[in-house]
Amino acid sequence: MKLQIFLLVASVTGCATVPAVRPEPKAPVPLLQDGVTVEAARGIWRSRGYGLVLSVTVDGVKLHHETKAGCYPDPGGDTSPLQNLAYVVPGSTPDTLTVTSWPGETLYLFQRLQALPESCAAKTEWTPPRLFEVFAATFEESYAFFQERGVDWRARVAALRPRVTETTEPRALFQVFKELTTGLEDAHTQIEAEVDGETLSYGEGDKPTLQRVKAEGPKTGVTEREAQRAWLGAYRDGILQTVLKGTGHHVANKRILHGRIGDVGYLNVLTLGGYAGDDEPPLDEELRALGVALDEALTSFQGARAVIVDVSNNRGGHDRVARELASRFTDGRHLAYAKRPFQADVPPQAFHVEPATGPRFTGPVYLLTSDITVSAGEIFTLSMRALPNVTHVGTATRGALSDVLVKPLPNGWRVELSNELYFDPEGKQFEARGIPPELPLDVFPEADLRGGHARAVLSLVELARQRAR
Repeated sequence: MKLQIFLLVASVTGCATVPAVRPEPKAPVPLLQDGVTVEAARGIWRSRGYGLVLSVTVDGVKLHHETKAGCYPDPGGDTSPLQNLAYVVPGSTPDTLTVTSWPGETLYLFQRLQALPESCAAKTEWTPPRLFEVFAATFEESYAFFQERGVDWRARVAALRPRVTETTEPRALFQVFKELTTGLEDAHTQIEAEVDGETLSYGEGDKPTLQRVKAEGPKTGVTEREAQRAWLGAYRDGILQTVLKGTGHHVANKRILHGRIGDVGYLNVLTLGGYAGDDEPPLDEELRALGVALDEALTSFQGARAVIVDVSNNRGGHDRVARELASRFTDGRHLAYAKRPFQADVPPQAFHVEPATGPRFTGPVYLLTSDITVSAGEIFTLSMRALPNVTHVGTATRGALSDVLVKPLPNGWRVELSNELYFDPEGKQFEARGIPPELPLDVFPEADLRGGHARAVLSLVELARQRAR
């Protein structure tokens, strides 16, 4: 991770500024080495943002989730926030600790405590009213975008609190939680619960294109999932047959399609991860698999008039992968974005795009997005927009940039929410509204959901050629 000092405007319309970003950190070291923790990390620590209390002893690490309504231990597992606390950044003061999930990724800042907070050490009976209060406090303290999404959280909590009593059944409690979050329309916010052997889940966030695709299911007598699968098949066939006319390549675990359309290169990236397998392989394996695919694609693009990078159907993945992909289209170092946690007095952390060592294309590039483009796909969009040779075309992205903060509840249920503020180099935020293109192009026209995308790409090819001439 390369950081520099700069100032950001806090909002699109306001004049306030975000404090200077964090200074460049030293190379991180593993928190656990041969089963023993790094000495400088030992102690009890409270995070600045994120609502975490970390306890580090000689031979282990424990985590608690802390809110004003109570504190409880993290259950662990693959989705635990502990997965993000694997490396220690040297140079912290005796009273501060900086940790990260991977070198160059999000930095989590902690402040030393003298002892574990009493609420974390207490044995609490998690009755339905207590669970309601923890749920409400978790969102009030960590969810960053009530204003952007038009939700008066405190009013909702006050209105729904009377419905939860000591005898409220789990299914009824889940319904209350669902009503609390209805209307956020945030692709990074979800509730999951196990009730009587049944998995319940609730989340929103689809924009018009996916809503139309799903609506095709009832019309044709199939499920929403089947309708999406059929539509995605038509989308890929349109690329391989109509756009690339049978000469394209489908690589990286079928997550990347590329080829030449005469004198224009075409690269379609469906996800920013999953290249090395479907079972969440380690990030270094993902980056190696991505490198192989990009070496092949970028080599084939040499001599092209322009390249189209299509993330109009990108469902997200890793921010690191997004920056790695963008590094194939620059010949200089550029600030891509910065971010900080909600309600935390910490400087933003900056992220840059730097030239890759492998094959690159630094001529005219056209980035194609839609309202499906989400999450790390939007981070890739920010990273590409920072490059002077890139023109952003299509429709606005979905508007869910924040990393997902996972919060297990004391009863075993789980909440996911957005708690990080992302800024472009001008200080603009795009949460909820999406990142708007420079050149509008209807990528998925309502009248032709299946064939419209291929025609939109071919029209962009012609535009690229005209501009090149």
